[in-house]
Amino acid sequence: MAEIKEQLRILTAGTVDCITEEGLAEKLKSGRPLRVKLGIDPTASDIHLGFAVVLRKLRQFQELGHIAVLILGDFTARLGDPSGKSATRPQLSKEEIDAHAATYVEQVQRILLPDRIEVRRNSEWLATMGIDDVIRLTSRTTLARMLERNDFGERYRNGAPIAVSELLYPLLQGWDSVMVQADVELGGTDQLFNVLVGRQLQEQEGQEPQVVITTPLLEGLDGTQKMSKSLGNYVGVTEAPEEQFGKLMSVPDPLMPRYLELTTGWDPDRVEQVMGDLEAGRIEPVAAKRLLARTVVDLYHGEDAGEAAEAAFDRVFKAHEAPEEIPEKELDRAELGEEPVRVARILARAGLVSSNREGARMIEQGAVRQDGVVVEDPDRALPVDGLDGKVFQVGKRKWARIRVG
Repeated sequence: MAEIKEQLRILTAGTVDCITEEGLAEKLKSGRPLRVKLGIDPTASDIHLGFAVVLRKLRQFQELGHIAVLILGDFTARLGDPSGKSATRPQLSKEEIDAHAATYVEQVQRILLPDRIEVRRNSEWLATMGIDDVIRLTSRTTLARMLERNDFGERYRNGAPIAVSELLYPLLQGWDSVMVQADVELGGTDQLFNVLVGRQLQEQEGQEPQVVITTPLLEGLDGTQKMSKSLGNYVGVTEAPEEQFGKLMSVPDPLMPRYLELTTGWDPDRVEQVMGDLEAGRIEPVAAKRLLARTVVDLYHGEDAGEAAEAAFDRVFKAHEAPEEIPEKELDRAELGEEPVRVARILARAGLVSSNREGARMIEQGAVRQDGVVVEDPDRALPVDGLDGKVFQVGKRKWARIRVG
């Protein structure tokens, strides 16, 4: 393993909290591989660059010889993590959670080292707890302590409902740390309260308390709100290379230092070098964005994928040509409805927009092309027999060649 001082430098770079750095140094001095826990509640199907920030930190622990303990919160996902929420989250079904969990495992394998990972489901120990176990667990803390959480405290002051199940969530997440005997737990800054509960429970159980490390919450492409699929300001780790590259070219200039530090997987020295070149004017902002985009695409799609995505980007946005490979969308003739079919409906059925209304709005904004020609009339309609092979473009990056089945 690397020297303790060097490990500390790498592992604390780009973090917000480390509670405590002295405790981490002591654990590293033991010379044994540390058990580094990260919990994921599989409540959605995709992992984006915002969540990949903490996964990249976990990867750094692996590269230094430590063990990643990935907790799939298939039990806690039924409750819904209340962190940062202003209202009680709807509960998911077991089938939904299992489906999301399967996709999460596949996606995290794009980031984590497969030979240094232990994957557990917290239903292994939480689903077998009886009511007496739950009562004993709830006796470990107080309501006053729970209301110290900013989100709970604010909801209480505003008279917003707080479900009892939500109060249980930090305790259940903390109990995960006891069950896997975590040495370190990682999380975003919104998880600080929960992971500190884990330290408390470990001490009460006679275990050495875990070190808590939090990573920043990455702003989305809008430059203001946290990256989120529901807000549409995200870059997914499984998105096509061309889509990833195009989205990253739209990162606001003020956020470039954050993206270089949190999404590239670079070591601290490389981040400092590129950021220094950017600040000193030795590299233009657009060149830095291209470097960022190539690096991220290579991370998730393999070496040279970034250069290919850049070439595709230039072909579309510089030469104004269509992509070499346009995805084909097969539409069922019966589902298209009465003829002729409005272009807005075709766009929705092809997945280029979310609804007929959005399709009409995009046409009104001049953002829709059919075979390279701008569609100007939101009520424009086409006969089904002439639809096969037509190419539609929405905005700069969404394309589809229609096939009628």
